[in-house]
Amino acid sequence: MKLILSLVNSGSSRLGKLTDVGRHSEISMETPCCLLYTRCGLPPHLTHDVMNTLKRLPPVTQLTLPTLAESQDAVDGSPGGIGNFIGDTDTLHYLSLHDPGVQIASGYNEKSSVSIWVSAGRMKLQVEKYMSIQKSFKPDWYNALYDGDTPPGCSRKRVQKSINRTLTFLDKCLQIHEESDDLKNSKLFGVLVGGDSHEDRLYCTRETAKRPVAGFVLDGFQRSMMQEEARWKLMSQIVKELPEEKPRLVNGIGRPDDIINAVEAGIDIFDSSFPYEVTERGCAFAFVFKKHEGLDSESKDDKDDTDDCKQSTFESFMGSVPFDSKSTETCEKTEFEINLREQRYFDDFKPLVELCECYACQNHTRAYINHLLRTKELLGPLLLMLHNFHHYFEFFHELRESIRNGSLDIFKSLIKENQS
Repeated sequence: MKLILSLVNSGSSRLGKLTDVGRHSEISMETPCCLLYTRCGLPPHLTHDVMNTLKRLPPVTQLTLPTLAESQDAVDGSPGGIGNFIGDTDTLHYLSLHDPGVQIASGYNEKSSVSIWVSAGRMKLQVEKYMSIQKSFKPDWYNALYDGDTPPGCSRKRVQKSINRTLTFLDKCLQIHEESDDLKNSKLFGVLVGGDSHEDRLYCTRETAKRPVAGFVLDGFQRSMMQEEARWKLMSQIVKELPEEKPRLVNGIGRPDDIINAVEAGIDIFDSSFPYEVTERGCAFAFVFKKHEGLDSESKDDKDDTDDCKQSTFESFMGSVPFDSKSTETCEKTEFEINLREQRYFDDFKPLVELCECYACQNHTRAYINHLLRTKELLGPLLLMLHNFHHYFEFFHELRESIRNGSLDIFKSLIKENQS
């Protein structure tokens, strides 16, 4: 695995290309970028055919172990590993220990094992079991087993246990990895843990950087894990300790403003579970990331209409049809999205985002998707997922272009305008 850097700015943001990864040495990936988030080997709500209609589809698929671990016996019978099993042999595969789209339960890790949650309940993974799964799946890259259970307010003792276990797991994983013929084409990433403790984070980072890992995963930087200002300062300090030629991946950061902050700190790779979270609450991305009159006016119209229960011209016709404008999904909605369950979209015949080129916006209206969500039709989440992925992938493309053109500050201010 090689990360070829073409541009490094004074603010630590960098532009590069990841090459020579796993089975497909001809596949490369521009950074900063996002992975294609999947569950059970497929993007949520989408089939392979529908997924392939997306533009700028990431060349690396993120496979989430909790959704696939129970399939190990079946995958063992497939000579090509997990790629053949899920019917996807044309992309690179990154197998992550946890699902970034699901909150991890705290208090279930032990001295010699880490817990994940599968359909049958809790599964305890020791290093030997974890590495046997890697040998069966043969991913192009994966992260070492780690204990990242350091919730806010936990004791210093818990943080140090997390680090010691993670480093012990890493050494055992490296030993098995180096001795395995099944993993000769796979790369292993070390995981950086340590909660919000500056001293402990730096210790874990320096120790992990001494090991022969292909890259690094920064864990525990979600919004719920530490204070806003502290996490960017801590992230920047950690990244300074890492070798420039190895890629850095961060878990659980998906908001556009957070992504830009992380890129400025020197992060290269992100997951794309955030579009799934937005889709699950019946929302669509509508944030502006290009200077375009049509998109700007569209965003302004949505922001000016702050009444969640705006009267519809068809209200008398609707009668007692239930709407979810006061639901928990609305409460969780960020400033980067619109909630298609709201009553005001009942008779809104505009596309989700004006001039968007995704299938949903080119062929359907907000009113139709509002109807699909109210009637719980499967097509509703499918159309939202298509739009949200498309919007997100386009955002990353524009982010790379802004770094290339030296206009990242302008791009950042444009994203901030969505929050005003």
